[in-house]
Amino acid sequence: MGSAIKAAFSVFLISCCSGAILGRADTQECIHYNYSPSSASSSSGSDIQGNLSKVVTCSGEKDKRLHCFATWKNVSGVIQVVKQGCWLDDVSCYDRDECVERKDAPEVFFCCCEGSLCNTKFFYRPDSNLPQIPTTNKPVTWRPPVLSTMLYSLLPIMALTAILLLSFWMYRHHKLAYPPVLVPTQHAFHIMIEDPGPLPPSPILGQKPLQLLEIKSRGRFGCVWKAQLLDQYVAVKIFPIQDKQSWQTEYEIFNMVGMRHENLLHFIGAERRGSHLDMELWLITAYHEKGSLTDYLKANVVSWSELCVIAQSMARGLAYLHEDIPGHKDGHKPAIAHRDFKSKNVLLKSNLTACIADFGLALRFEAGKSPGDTHGQVGTRRYMAPEVLEGAINFQRDAFLRIDVYALGLVLWELASRCKAADGPVDEYMLPFEEEAGQHPSLEDMQEVVVHKKLRPLLRECWQKHTGLSILCETIEECWDHEAEARLSAGCVEERVVQMQRQTAITAPEEIVTVVTMVTNVDYQPKESSL
Repeated sequence: MGSAIKAAFSVFLISCCSGAILGRADTQECIHYNYSPSSASSSSGSDIQGNLSKVVTCSGEKDKRLHCFATWKNVSGVIQVVKQGCWLDDVSCYDRDECVERKDAPEVFFCCCEGSLCNTKFFYRPDSNLPQIPTTNKPVTWRPPVLSTMLYSLLPIMALTAILLLSFWMYRHHKLAYPPVLVPTQHAFHIMIEDPGPLPPSPILGQKPLQLLEIKSRGRFGCVWKAQLLDQYVAVKIFPIQDKQSWQTEYEIFNMVGMRHENLLHFIGAERRGSHLDMELWLITAYHEKGSLTDYLKANVVSWSELCVIAQSMARGLAYLHEDIPGHKDGHKPAIAHRDFKSKNVLLKSNLTACIADFGLALRFEAGKSPGDTHGQVGTRRYMAPEVLEGAINFQRDAFLRIDVYALGLVLWELASRCKAADGPVDEYMLPFEEEAGQHPSLEDMQEVVVHKKLRPLLRECWQKHTGLSILCETIEECWDHEAEARLSAGCVEERVVQMQRQTAITAPEEIVTVVTMVTNVDYQPKESSL
């Protein structure tokens, strides 16, 4: 009897909550406005209202809520609207019937709300004790007493229902949803208590609202989100406070002289969000829809021309990263070692050119300065060079650059394994040494395979019969040579790829004629063709 009463009570509460939620009106229309300096000669409130371009109807996915937003500036006491319009599903906007900015003295004011044309009026209330400061000169519409009474009546029921449902969900999913709690070390507490350093300047972000949309990947130091910065998509890499050093290193590398290059990931800005234990460290970069080279090769095979585009741009990016350029137009660009080069850290642009990402472990070599933490065994195990696995690194600049080139050879092998140019089947995508050491090799597994047995991923026999792939195989072998001093430089790899392209361009007509001979003239011994 007791369980029946509980069930009935639960159904009652859920139905009340559902009724309250169903009673909420979705945003139908929003005021849409784009600031144009040419139309801003007059800055009074009435002029701003007169300059509103139009009312727009918002649209979105069925299960997503719709909101309105407004951004504005206070220029010497005069309100200047920057932008108004529709806003995507955002928890911070739920059940806000007024558009109110509550941050204390922001450079650019931002608010969002829920309800048709709710962004017609917007307010700045930094403290609930202060009187409201309206930013428009329209009178506030008086709310009907019936609506207020309903809201006050439903609020306790909704709150109680939400607490019960949340408690039940947490009880059922606690073990799956939450990993064991990490107790911070003394060093970690030292980092948390101290100020994590000056906030990096983000002049671009300071005036634009940034909205996280979906998680695209998770890595060792955090997760990467696809986000929206006004009308463009960006990538946001979020680090927990425990990985502050990696965030700081990557931020410093991105901001070094000469780091603007078409084959290096484009950096936009950095921010800190939250405080103390809940602080998050953000890096905002360009977003590339095709994702990493790993993900692309899992889902696609590549043609010979596509392989050349990816390989050449990837080698060019690494060569530029490694290069010391005293005469750079912006100053002295030092040599930088990546130390975690792999296909997961190579991103593909829409035209399949590559750009190198993730500089959290990078070292820079500046004259008279320490390169930083030169701890040897860092990076991803399956991409570690023999000297890294042995713990026998020569801590000099060239030694670290050769470690990157070893990993470059493995990534080139990944490309070759998914190329359809050779006369033979194209294998399913596999990571380097997956066949030899499995999907999750330990450090000891990699030491046994790479150092003691001196094995490398298999170069297929059919690749040697293709003019270009045969040159690529030679290049790969010289990249992953067991002796570090015998390896090529990244610049040499780029030159080899250019040579491959020229060689295949010269031999292609001959190969086409050979195929015709095989079909039309049976008296001649056919040559071996790579088509």
